Amino acid sequence: MKIGLISDTHGLLRPEALAALQGCAHIVHAGDIGRPEILDALRELAPLTVVRGNNDEGLDWAAELPQQATLQLGGVGLYLVHEAAHVPAQLPDNVRVVITGHSHKPLIEERAGLLWINPGSAGPRRFRLPIAVALLHIDNGEPRAELIELQP
Repeated sequence: MKIGLISDTHGLLRPEALAALQGCAHIVHAGDIGRPEILDALRELAPLTVVRGNNDEGLDWAAELPQQATLQLGGVGLYLVHEAAHVPAQLPDNVRVVITGHSHKPLIEERAGLLWINPGSAGPRRFRLPIAVALLHIDNGEPRAELIELQP
């Protein structure tokens, strides 16, 4: 199973990001969306799970979006929240992957038996950080992630 991970679009959904997410069975957006049309475009590719980011606060269309989400895909529990600082100390037992955004810094790291992924920012470039998305592959209940740097 291939799951697309995107975050921090800040109102800009690049064609390169859409191309990188083609063929995903599910897409996860880790917040700071910017415009509701971005969610509509992602839903055209695959089922979508999304959380509200700090820059989505106060926007009428984003008010109904959750601040965190837990889901099960390919037999693996995922926990999704915009800021890593908001990940609770105690996660449900079935969670094996934590997905965050906010920092704009792509990250794949094992911590205490959990796979932590930040796909980076797919929106406007910030400082010298790369523009990126990520893919989460789940094969036989085993998660593996890869970062995809976009070349706009």
